Amino acid sequence: MSPLYKVFLVEDEISIRKGIRNVIDWASAGFEFCGEAPDGEIALPLIQTCRPDLLITDIKMPFMDGLQLSRILRESMPEMKIIILSGHDEFHFAQEAIQLGVCEYLLKPITPNSLTTVLRKVAVQLSEDRLARESLQGLKNQVEDNLSTLREKFLLKVVLGAIQPAQTIEKARELKIDILARAYQVMVVKAELFAGGTNTVVFAELETIEATIARVTQDHAGILCFHKDVEEMVLILKGESTAQLEQHAYFLSRLLKEEVESKIDCLLTIGIGSVKERLGDVSQSFAEAYESTRSLNGKITLSGLTDQIDRSELQKLDGMSIEQFLKTGVKAGLDDFYEQQIGPLSKSLLDSSIFLYYYFVDLLVTTSRFINKLGGNPSVVLSQLQPAAVINDITTSQQIQEQTRQILFSALDFRDKHASNQNTAAIQKAQQYIDAHFADADISLNVVAAHVYLSASHFSVLFGKDTRETFVEYLTRKRIEKAQELMRTSSLNTNEIAYEVGYNNPRYFYSVFKKEAGCSPSEYRS
Repeated sequence: MSPLYKVFLVEDEISIRKGIRNVIDWASAGFEFCGEAPDGEIALPLIQTCRPDLLITDIKMPFMDGLQLSRILRESMPEMKIIILSGHDEFHFAQEAIQLGVCEYLLKPITPNSLTTVLRKVAVQLSEDRLARESLQGLKNQVEDNLSTLREKFLLKVVLGAIQPAQTIEKARELKIDILARAYQVMVVKAELFAGGTNTVVFAELETIEATIARVTQDHAGILCFHKDVEEMVLILKGESTAQLEQHAYFLSRLLKEEVESKIDCLLTIGIGSVKERLGDVSQSFAEAYESTRSLNGKITLSGLTDQIDRSELQKLDGMSIEQFLKTGVKAGLDDFYEQQIGPLSKSLLDSSIFLYYYFVDLLVTTSRFINKLGGNPSVVLSQLQPAAVINDITTSQQIQEQTRQILFSALDFRDKHASNQNTAAIQKAQQYIDAHFADADISLNVVAAHVYLSASHFSVLFGKDTRETFVEYLTRKRIEKAQELMRTSSLNTNEIAYEVGYNNPRYFYSVFKKEAGCSPSEYRS
């Protein structure tokens, strides 16, 4: 069975809009009706949300007409088909519609049979377009898969030392790999994954591990990643200096271990070779990293640094409630939190550079994980707080406190803005829903709150705070504005207008209108 395409209708005449919506057998024509609006201005955000395959729009409407709407959507959604409805048999309208790539230009009045015939024709065009896109995408995927295989084979030769530097540079250019840097360091990531107490490798979970590694590393510039075999991946890190790469590599390894082991029941061993300044020495760094993965199970090694730090000190760090503070703490409480939880460790941190590094990496990993869960990008939120910049030149307890405070403050600030943005987005979505459904007599605060997945009481508070109007005030204003428009642009009587804007009781509509407009409906119309 062929898939149904989505269609959206924009028409300011209510009787025509309802007639088209209710009379057409959309499914038999190959479509499903996904929404409607009385003009282009209200339609635009709704269309951008539901992403229809076909737009049917009247050409002459208030606020934003069909041609203006089509012009905007042609830029943002070029693949969408457009049918123009017009009561004007004028050449310049048709000419502009053709220039916009409109597929059909229909003159009113339109019969159900004629529109259904056009819909079936457009459905065929959409199917042909889809097949063409799928065919093109298939070719692109095939080329990309072949290129990806060639890149992996090439990078494996590089780390094995099976290709000379001059050839490496030339081949990298052919494969469009940016391989040149001032310093190189190789990381080998080995995943040991078991299912049901047996040594059976679960390939689906290995794919999840690979996807997690790809997601984490895509936020870090200068990394070339490829498979050595099914359970091992190799990362070539590029950088500007030895110190930068060593610290970056250790931070990245901690982040990878945290992310992967929190999602998959596995043991991740990460070996990191020493930094090399020559491309030809990358194979030595790989050999060191690979050897480390064979001797350490579930550990991380980096040029003498190790995660096997004194356990008594680590337990103090593990006892800190950094993640809980990020969830419930406030910026004003940062200093108190530091004095209680971290201050007592400051002497130990200053006495051991390894311990100091571990502390900041652990802090950054915890903070990054928290930001990730909220949908943020840690490399952006913490852009000024990279490990090397954080740790270098720290010699006093005050510097430790200040750097810690900056990291936690950035995360709390992002958390608070994220919550505010979510609330604003929910209210905007609610307003769009009200704008499109205010004519429904059954619309209510509970209905709209459920649409944006909020409780009625919480939604009511947020709506009033964001719009400076209550829900009822906003709904009433929209209905009366539409009623005033209908009085200016249609011959409907007052009772008919009351029903069209969502009032089943004309007398109640009369009183509401008079209160809002300052005069009766008949006085307003005259």
